[in-house]
Amino acid sequence: MSYKWNYQPPTNEQTEAAKELSKEIGISPILCRLLLERGINSAAEAKRFFRPQLHELHDPFLMNDMDIAVERLNAAMGKKERIMVYGDYDVDGTTAVALVYKFLQQFYSNIDYYIPDRYNEGYGVSVKGVDYAYETGVKLIIVLDCGIKAVDEIAYAKEKGIDFIICDHHVPDEVLPPAVAILNAKREDSTYPYPHLSGCGVGFKFMQAFAQNNGIEFSQLTPLLDLVAVSIASDIVPIMGENRVLTYHGLKQLNSNPSVGLKAIIDVCGLAEKDITVSDIVFKIGPRINASGRIQNGKEAVDLLIEKDFSIALEKSNQINQYNETRKDLDKSMTEEANHIVDKLEGLADRRSIVLFNEDWHKGVIGIVASRLTEIYYRPAVVLTRTNDMATGSARSVSGFDVYKAIEHCRDLLENFGGHTYAAGLSMKVENVPEFTRRFEQFVSEHILPDQTCAIINIDAVLDFKDITPKFFTDLKKFNPFGPDNHKPIFSTYHVYDYGTSKVVGREQEHIKLELVDNKSNNVMNGIAFGQSSQARYIKTKRSFDICYTIEENTHKRGEVQLQIEDIKPSE
Repeated sequence: MSYKWNYQPPTNEQTEAAKELSKEIGISPILCRLLLERGINSAAEAKRFFRPQLHELHDPFLMNDMDIAVERLNAAMGKKERIMVYGDYDVDGTTAVALVYKFLQQFYSNIDYYIPDRYNEGYGVSVKGVDYAYETGVKLIIVLDCGIKAVDEIAYAKEKGIDFIICDHHVPDEVLPPAVAILNAKREDSTYPYPHLSGCGVGFKFMQAFAQNNGIEFSQLTPLLDLVAVSIASDIVPIMGENRVLTYHGLKQLNSNPSVGLKAIIDVCGLAEKDITVSDIVFKIGPRINASGRIQNGKEAVDLLIEKDFSIALEKSNQINQYNETRKDLDKSMTEEANHIVDKLEGLADRRSIVLFNEDWHKGVIGIVASRLTEIYYRPAVVLTRTNDMATGSARSVSGFDVYKAIEHCRDLLENFGGHTYAAGLSMKVENVPEFTRRFEQFVSEHILPDQTCAIINIDAVLDFKDITPKFFTDLKKFNPFGPDNHKPIFSTYHVYDYGTSKVVGREQEHIKLELVDNKSNNVMNGIAFGQSSQARYIKTKRSFDICYTIEENTHKRGEVQLQIEDIKPSE
């Protein structure tokens, strides 16, 4: 793959400001510049960034309707009404349901939980789910990570005497459902200071408010922060502001004392002896929780996340690990099929989007296939399959492009849609697919920027190897947890040479293990370049080359630094 490197050298003003901050807080001016880019301009702000405190969380009652939601929940408990906790079948939805159910169950027993079936009911609040609630005597439904667009379904529930409290973070429509309370910081009239909570994060704020109102110590909520961290990492929401505080402490909980269900997943993933990071959640823990809803039923994920017996949890965890293996096989075969279709598309070079429809594709994996297509072709992608007489699917986007707006532009062709900037779900009549494809492409081509359709590596700073000291690495680690709006910094070093010991490694000889020197110092740096063995021949010519990389801890030699090479180019 050919990457374009994007590096904006700092202005004199930025360099001076970074030097000033460096004097104040005692870390490298290079890292101070990264702090300034994140809006951190003083020693006090840097301290808050590096050591987030739980007391910095916002007052949950700043959120619209929070007082009404707590009042309704208190009333339900006072009258011994049956309560249902209802959520989406993905990681954010299942962690949210597990969190709210686990917390309330400590104080109240007349409570149930429900996850709709992806295949029989589809996304969000379903009539079938409402009917089940009615049949089992439910009077209050707390819906998490969905519900903001369920106007008809919630009106139907109201007719049956069932109230709804919505805890959602997806973009609302102009018409809001007739719920008792709507907790969503993306409401037009929102009074909440932070708009980027995950669905599980909104659920946590609701439980925080309930605890405050009922004199329950905050310490009873902290064991649930591991679930919040898993939701934030998996749902790719920004990890700054309140989400940073929640993720920082959630990771602490996950590493020191995870809940029984998450501990079982950690063991099955092979992460038991490791310091778990956001990327471990994204690539190992999250996909396994998700696989349950993709292949079987998301309720199994909640069953696992609320389990108290470790041996039972381990059994359930092995089961969802099997679903994940099935998911991987489906993902591989469907992506190959999708690539064959894309290769045959007329005028691919001129298209700015990809829309594919295949009646036989597995509904549970189309979101992953859409992600793969955006990674391979650098275009927003929509992948659709047939469910009954509807084309239903998932959309994914490239960096900086709002795919939700592109779908909203075609809303007259759709039966249903929802989501956010980088990911969305949608359904339409099968006969509308060709017109949707045309209109979606038209909107994307008119609004996407040239830089958003090619593989770009944004470089944060240029380093010499002598800059990478143990203190530099220790200070860099304080930027954790990394994620959107606080990405892991990518550095570059120019004119480096093979020390003479670099070699191709891997089962299929696809990686390069590097030992490198630059011409500014005598430091020999270890590096690993995954999937880049095609560069080995050039490296061995003893000519200089440029590298861009992240700085990691060597997993085999604790405390030793290793460069994870993102790209290699011959020096100009």
